[in-house]
Amino acid sequence: MKTSNRTYTGLFIILALVLGSCQKDLLIQPPNDRLAAELFWKSESDAILAINAAYPAVLDDGGNLFLRDAFSDIAHVNSFFNANALVAQNNYDASNSTIATQWANLWAGVTKTNFVLDNIDKIPVTNKTIVNRVKGEAKVLRAYQYIKLGALFGDVPLITKVISIQEGRDLSRTPVSQIWDFIDKELTDAAALLPARYTGADAGRVTRGAALALKARANLYAGRFQQAADAAKAVIDLGVYSIYPKYADLFSYVAERSSEVILDREYIRDILPNSVFNLMAPYGQTASNASNTYVPTKALANMYPMADGTLITDASSKFDPRNPYKNRDPRLAFSFYVPGDLLPNGKPFNSLPTSPTTDAAGNTFLATATGFTSRKYVNNSDAATPFNNGINIIQIRYAEVLLTYAEAKIEQNQIDQSVIDAINAVRQRGDVKLPALALPQTPANLRETVRRERTIELAFEGLRLFDVRRWKIGDKVLKGNVEGIDYVENNSIKTVVVPSFIKLFNPNRDYLWPIPTNEIILAPNLSQNPNW
Repeated sequence: MKTSNRTYTGLFIILALVLGSCQKDLLIQPPNDRLAAELFWKSESDAILAINAAYPAVLDDGGNLFLRDAFSDIAHVNSFFNANALVAQNNYDASNSTIATQWANLWAGVTKTNFVLDNIDKIPVTNKTIVNRVKGEAKVLRAYQYIKLGALFGDVPLITKVISIQEGRDLSRTPVSQIWDFIDKELTDAAALLPARYTGADAGRVTRGAALALKARANLYAGRFQQAADAAKAVIDLGVYSIYPKYADLFSYVAERSSEVILDREYIRDILPNSVFNLMAPYGQTASNASNTYVPTKALANMYPMADGTLITDASSKFDPRNPYKNRDPRLAFSFYVPGDLLPNGKPFNSLPTSPTTDAAGNTFLATATGFTSRKYVNNSDAATPFNNGINIIQIRYAEVLLTYAEAKIEQNQIDQSVIDAINAVRQRGDVKLPALALPQTPANLRETVRRERTIELAFEGLRLFDVRRWKIGDKVLKGNVEGIDYVENNSIKTVVVPSFIKLFNPNRDYLWPIPTNEIILAPNLSQNPNW
């Protein structure tokens, strides 16, 4: 769909009028229906324009995915983004601007998809296939927003139409179990309306596989494991997707729209670019000084096993604490830079605190705070134009579906060869090649394995916070100091510790975000989450 993105800029100007809303309350402001009727809903092409505008309102950009991981244990957010840093520390209240922005953006996407579904039947139908497809796209995009809303906030209003200001002020929260019911049905219905594949300019749109993959994700989050396994198996049985052989290339231009990508957010340089290189590249890699905004942590690095599959904590492991990143799972080197790696500018990365370079951990407010820095989406070809990147940002890929299938089966004690095969397909990717698992396996061992695989395979893809919450491990992994690289100094092993950054966690509060204060003022029937 990259070519169709050429319509976005002009369309956004139109929809700023059609869907214009007060920034103070994006949830309850309706579009101008009279103006909308004059501008749209005369042909299928109008419906396509409207659904095109919903995609960027719903699909996460790189910054949002990385930010959610920084709210977990595997990444750290540069502290000059103060509101973000406070959320990462769980040291904030319901007036926090980051939470308000997340809430507003999620509802803006719901409103745009509701706008499509409210009006599409006004079109004199000449091509029912296109109309049904657009309905399916809108249902999937709306469900995607509700997955995030339910997982982040719990009970939320269930809004399935464009509402008036007064209706917005009367809103109350719907139990999250009913939100999951709604999502499941919407995605089931949408899958029947959508094609398995697109070609040409439509490539990049929501497919049947995307609907089913999100259905698997939603049911996994809801703890509905049989439904999650069934939906994941439906994706597998489509025969459309496969594991891309090179993890090292998966987040580069080489692998865009590969067999593994189920849904991505599409960008095109010069027309609809992103600035992910400037956001994530190490300090000093660009003339504007890339910002190292989100960086990996020691907690993440320690999860990668050795190349022979043994954990670094195993007594039999060949782990060398003086050379801690050698002979590890190749995905570690593919996912982030460690000291000694060559940077995009060809220079060695030296982030030791004693380094004379700008890479030294904590050297400046733009340098990495942990001594690590991310590789995902950092493409050398973007270094010359760090604010003008065309790399697509993956929303869901086949590896996640396989791990969802495996986890859902494990949680039901339905351990068979299909579970082992799903995990092995991820672990034995062409350039990873960890040793294969084999039966028999205990549920406890496999649960630990699949959770670790999800974390390292999908690191910096925006999923870890959701996993921490549903596994209820926040009190174990979201407390205390944030640590970075291990290094040797004066013959002693030392660890970088991010200064003045302590994570807190209250299990009676922090598994949900608060409803923003201003929303409750505007809609008094919205109750607050416990202990906020």
